[in-house]
Amino acid sequence: MKSVISRLVITLIVGLSFISAIAPTHTAPSVNGPLPDPETFPVPSGLPKLLFYIQRDPNTNTICYELNINEKGQLEEGSPIHAFWIRYPEGGAHKDLNYIQRKFAYGINAKKIGNGQYELRSVAYSKLPLLLKKDTKNQYRVYTDISQKECVLQRVFIRIDGGTFWSPNVLYIELKGTETATGKTIIHRFKPS
Repeated sequence: MKSVISRLVITLIVGLSFISAIAPTHTAPSVNGPLPDPETFPVPSGLPKLLFYIQRDPNTNTICYELNINEKGQLEEGSPIHAFWIRYPEGGAHKDLNYIQRKFAYGINAKKIGNGQYELRSVAYSKLPLLLKKDTKNQYRVYTDISQKECVLQRVFIRIDGGTFWSPNVLYIELKGTETATGKTIIHRFKPS
């Protein structure tokens, strides 16, 4: 009986956290209607430590990933990334991720690999390797390969069409970054496997 009650409580918590995270900001598209273009979503600004951000359907709430700097102005080595929401429908309020969101959806695992570099992996999609390291100007950036080109990651967009919190129907993931060799913007979409 206790395990049944525990599962019900967890389900309720997950459901409420999911609902609060996806409060719509626009009318949901009809089954046959077009989904909004990722380029029409708001771009976070005024965040000097911002590394990259994630946006996804069905609304403009945005998950930001910034450097986690301690009170001495140094990178927090045990946890170099701080993730939080910008809730645009709530006037751009900033809110930390809750436990479920950090552990199962939008959290980042960081592993120090030497020379001030960290391997980063999303808790929800660990197949995409990210690298936190300093650029030529001694500023930390997040790097990944986009279309087989080394890029500084700017945005991840996840196109979702239905499903559930635990099993969303992901149509594609779009990566957007700046190629390190040329400075060009590179965008690539893929279906996660």
